[in-house]
Amino acid sequence: MLQLLTFLVQKFSLLSKFSLFESHWFDGDNRDTRGPCAAPPVLRRGDLLEVPRTLFTHFGIYLGENKVAHLIPDILPVLTDNNKLITSVVTNQRLILGCMCKCATVRVDTLEDFAYGSTILVNRMDRAVKAQPFSNDNVAKRAEKLLGAFPYSLLWNNCEHFVTHCRYGSASSHQTEKFCECLKSIIRDQRSVIISGLLGIISIVCFGMVPSTTLPTILIPFTLWMAG
Repeated sequence: MLQLLTFLVQKFSLLSKFSLFESHWFDGDNRDTRGPCAAPPVLRRGDLLEVPRTLFTHFGIYLGENKVAHLIPDILPVLTDNNKLITSVVTNQRLILGCMCKCATVRVDTLEDFAYGSTILVNRMDRAVKAQPFSNDNVAKRAEKLLGAFPYSLLWNNCEHFVTHCRYGSASSHQTEKFCECLKSIIRDQRSVIISGLLGIISIVCFGMVPSTTLPTILIPFTLWMAG
């Protein structure tokens, strides 16, 4: 039992320190901070921008004239056709609900609305991605061609995939890779089998031996055992 408690503490500690989809291209002093979002130093059309949001890092392509193109989930296009409401800044609440509905657009916002009060980092990926970036003007043009409604997946087609496609020609997401590595470490730990089995037994005791409790109690531990 002590080992199980230790396992739970370890995993919850790991997840609490791991922002759900935060980009970690660099650590420590290698972070390329460039001051407050309201007054970033000389930005060029085609620059790749990133800002921290609540649970992840958000990415966009600078188009010049204080405008940023970015892929962002938003629930409002599902609920209303009012363009004035839709074009207003996307709050975290709208964004999270958009993620759940898989509704997103590539839209243009002001630099301030894109930053949402956070510090902007500029072209930080260039030092980690092996592929050479396209010319800045080409990057911006690629982003502009994709404006409008866009298929969205939190793991497989998010804002980071959008900017890496525009700047490097190959869509990828380091945030997704980090998240999947975290899940993989949990699945590979065989204590997950014991914990899932115990939770299944508890559900059977509480709700009775019915298919909705018995089948998960058998299938989930078995799947984790085979995957581990």
